[in-house]
Amino acid sequence: MRSACAFLAAFALCGSAAFADEPLPLRYAQTASTWKSIFSLPMRVADKQGFFSGRDLKFSMVPIEDGAEASLTALQDGKADVAHVATSFLITAAMRGADTLAVTAEFNNPIYSLVAKPWYKSVAELKGRRIGMADMTGSVALATLALFKKHGLSKEDLNIKVVEGTSQRFQCLTIDDCEAVPLGQPQDFYAIRQGFRLLGATNEAVPEFVYTVTAARRPWAAQNKETLVRYALAMRDSFKFIRDPGNRDKLIALAKEWWGSSEESAGATLDLFFNPERNVLPMEGEINLKGVEQVIQFLREGGILKGAVPSAESFVDPQYLKAALAREAAAAARASSFPAGR
Repeated sequence: MRSACAFLAAFALCGSAAFADEPLPLRYAQTASTWKSIFSLPMRVADKQGFFSGRDLKFSMVPIEDGAEASLTALQDGKADVAHVATSFLITAAMRGADTLAVTAEFNNPIYSLVAKPWYKSVAELKGRRIGMADMTGSVALATLALFKKHGLSKEDLNIKVVEGTSQRFQCLTIDDCEAVPLGQPQDFYAIRQGFRLLGATNEAVPEFVYTVTAARRPWAAQNKETLVRYALAMRDSFKFIRDPGNRDKLIALAKEWWGSSEESAGATLDLFFNPERNVLPMEGEINLKGVEQVIQFLREGGILKGAVPSAESFVDPQYLKAALAREAAAAARASSFPAGR
């Protein structure tokens, strides 16, 4: 009888564990322009390589067709659980009363290339010219303005046209009326191969900062800790995969599949990020508080934030990644406690 009870108890425990590991749904919002650029890389890799399903998540994408802040609106409207958001938009929304916070970092220190029509040979020559720019309250525009400032041009010296999304700015440069634009990867390599001129890059002009994060509403995050811990683990798997030199050929093939990149452009993008290491991606999804403070400084300098602003800690919650890393460490400790071969 005791053995039967033990068996039934063990069966019940196994059943409980299996139930606990049932896939949890997670709806992730991201703009269409981001999906078409390198800044969707960690998410695409996590989905393609099965890291979400491997961490018992039922992941689904919520495409956003409007501007960058529309992802935050999707959170507020309950259309998504988490969202890809520029840190600058997260902060400005929070200052307006939004209850969103950052749970993991997605991209640090983006490298946006200032690419111009072929006849421009210096940044100074762009004075008074039509410049296609991202949303003027976002960190891409603020970093690009810092690059112009480094070369002696102020915002008032430029004829700015707001063009959201790298793909759209690429079109404005190559087909429409923009004389120069900031481009992410791989579009900057496409433009340069077509004969357009590289005049500089934003990382030459700004300190390190946290560019994009995964954001969630505070009430939802508090009620769905397990979902966010699993999400943090899946993203950690993705960052590790991307950095592994053994996966270079796989990543190049995926870039060709997703964005139509040539092997040359895809390889050049990886080299730009990792050879040498430029901390463009976080190691494990960690949020660098100094990098968030730098975004706050950008917003102050741009006149977007005025008066008292809370510290960086008030905009982020690292507990989910911390719990994920603790879970991984405990699993590794358990595995190491078993003698080899047994």
